[in-house]
Amino acid sequence: MLIYGISKGLREVFKKKALETSTTIEVLFLYTFISFLLVSPEIRGAGGVPARTLALIAVKSLIIFIAWIAGFTAVKNLPVGVYGLLDQMRLIFAMLLGVLVLHERMGAGQVIGLVLVIAGLLLLRLWNAKKDEEKQTSAKYVIFVVISCFFNALSGLLDKILMSGDDLTDGQLQFWYMLFLVIYYLLYIIVRRPGIRWKESAKNVWIWVLAILFVVADRCLFIANGYPESKVTVMTLIKQSSCIVTILGGRLFFKEEGLLHKLVCAGLVFAGIVAAALL
Repeated sequence: MLIYGISKGLREVFKKKALETSTTIEVLFLYTFISFLLVSPEIRGAGGVPARTLALIAVKSLIIFIAWIAGFTAVKNLPVGVYGLLDQMRLIFAMLLGVLVLHERMGAGQVIGLVLVIAGLLLLRLWNAKKDEEKQTSAKYVIFVVISCFFNALSGLLDKILMSGDDLTDGQLQFWYMLFLVIYYLLYIIVRRPGIRWKESAKNVWIWVLAILFVVADRCLFIANGYPESKVTVMTLIKQSSCIVTILGGRLFFKEEGLLHKLVCAGLVFAGIVAAALL
């Protein structure tokens, strides 16, 4: 889960880099298609999945399809450091789903961790003192982040449900999940007919980097979900290590201001991760 969290943080930074020269749908489709090509060798063992499980994977892919459109739109229009911290709202949704749907019990460490992460998010909101960032943090794009967070949390819940049984391997899930995503984006392109610059976008190196990171991170995620003792509530907190990466990446790649303020918020988030994992 720590590998997943670090990879996720890097992806948020590289998404913004990719979106500097390509449109949202160009990045989304090519990123997804390249990722599918990388996992296509799994087709050898992809058969034998029950129809009900396939239907659930199709639903998961649709959920991610919506989450990614919202998330990519937000990260393109917000400072990546701010987006990375706002994205931690998925933690609240994921932990609530874990408790309400999977009936997981939150121990003292998880409760402390949740409080610390929420405190970090509130500080970000109250302490966003740089006027240039405040102007960029449009309410519309914050709503896009909320939508992305909720649907990503719902997808995480489905991952745990799908990998809890004995009728699906992590390779099968990754293959079918990516295949359905490619189909959804193709349908979107056919219906909406956005102008896509195929050759130019294929030369966007950040899209290729995104695809590699995505495949590695998701395989780690599915393996972690396959362990019977893994809990959505704990795994969700560990994922939040991504926000530290996005803050540092925002400073390094985009010269974003307010580094100290964001690191204080991230420090609270990190303290929450440690509490949840060790207490």
